[in-house]
Amino acid sequence: MITPAGPAASRDMEHSEPFPRMKIVGAAIGILAFLVLWFAPLGLQPRAQHGLAIVAFMVIFWIVEVTPHAMTGLIGCWLFWALKVVPADIAFRGFSSENPWFLLGALFVGAMVTESGLARRLAYTILSHIGTSYPRILLGFILTDFLMTFMIPAGPPRVILLGTIVLGVVASFGLDKKSNVAKAMILAITFSATLFDKSIIASTPSILARSLIEKFGHVPVYWSHWFIAYLPLDVINILAAWWLMLRLYPPEKNELPGGKIFLRQQLAALGPWSAREKRAAFWALVALSLWATDFLHHISPAVIGLGTGLGATLPRIGVLRAEEAKKVNFFIVIFMGAAISMAEAMRDTKALDVVTDVLFQFMAPYVHNVLQSTVVLYWSAFVAHLVLASETSMVAISMPLVMNFALKNELDPLAMGMVWSFATGGKLFIYQSLVLIAGYSFGSFEARDVFKIGLFFLIAESILLLLVVPYYWPLIGIG
Repeated sequence: MITPAGPAASRDMEHSEPFPRMKIVGAAIGILAFLVLWFAPLGLQPRAQHGLAIVAFMVIFWIVEVTPHAMTGLIGCWLFWALKVVPADIAFRGFSSENPWFLLGALFVGAMVTESGLARRLAYTILSHIGTSYPRILLGFILTDFLMTFMIPAGPPRVILLGTIVLGVVASFGLDKKSNVAKAMILAITFSATLFDKSIIASTPSILARSLIEKFGHVPVYWSHWFIAYLPLDVINILAAWWLMLRLYPPEKNELPGGKIFLRQQLAALGPWSAREKRAAFWALVALSLWATDFLHHISPAVIGLGTGLGATLPRIGVLRAEEAKKVNFFIVIFMGAAISMAEAMRDTKALDVVTDVLFQFMAPYVHNVLQSTVVLYWSAFVAHLVLASETSMVAISMPLVMNFALKNELDPLAMGMVWSFATGGKLFIYQSLVLIAGYSFGSFEARDVFKIGLFFLIAESILLLLVVPYYWPLIGIG
């Protein structure tokens, strides 16, 4: 993509892309909230009140997206430090925790798998062995989405990669992107990606959730334990997504002529396995093997992820070239560090206790047993997600409160944190997830499709959790 350069071009861009009015209003509200909470006579301890003022500013800026999430996070950290609410080592403590670096390593692994061509080869290989019927190919895309979650630690690039392949397959069948076949496949990989990103610690929200559960819930969270806990839901969700798409979007052609031929042609065009693909497969297998066995060796997933990611950048034995490594989204790493830093500052100033007491006091009468707790947590998280549209922002802002509430009420912080994190997978509107936005960009489905399928999964997941949390999780040591 060619972008203009120089001051003149910059001025042209400023005039052609004015700052949206909604962001101007949001910025004004955020600054006003900061000033009001800073100076209002609330009867709180000054540090707690000043901490709340900065947090309110950050939350509003995140919701409205006045600036990129990472920049808002850094502004908040700077305010905590510059206004002497907390010292610098606390204002930026999130960057010294392991989880931003876990995410960075995972992003390097994802870039390695994608840039080397390994992801595309695996997708075509899996699909070419599934069959030529619409149901088989649909199931193949869902299964490929699941397997790629382990290697590409973010839903949007996974959906974009698979969506491109979907449209190629659909075109070879003589159908267009508005056909039922295209709509079902794009919706299937999109919604499956939102669910897999919560059930496997392989995306920004789940990595952040793990970090906050460990830090504020004071319990270890193993990659393998999380995966085993959600494995029954993954299996059911794969089958449910497949069944739902077959019912809602009957194909224009059930036997899709040319499908397997197209896939094999694409595989042939890739040629034999390259040295880069082989090295990428090696590093990906190393990471996955160590993550899956962390309950045995107790090596931190962050150490494994970053070590593998850095190994992938080394000359000769690595995969990523310098220009490819630069494509990694470092902003999301900064955002995670800033989000954890905000939570640390809230705890240090006691603002965390204040917010927990105010927001979660209604939950206390309804958490006497596991079933009630699961229902209340799930639907409370869903409502919170409607307001805090970004999944990552929602986890960053609310998870420390949930952990604080769990410890105060002598509840299992791991179980509560996992239910709360998984509930962010429930979505009715496109704005609630970058994954949905990525799928929507293909132009195959509409907002009403998202609402319809989102409502199904929202209700289905709540019922499944009522079966899994009280009966299955205790068997594996959760709850």
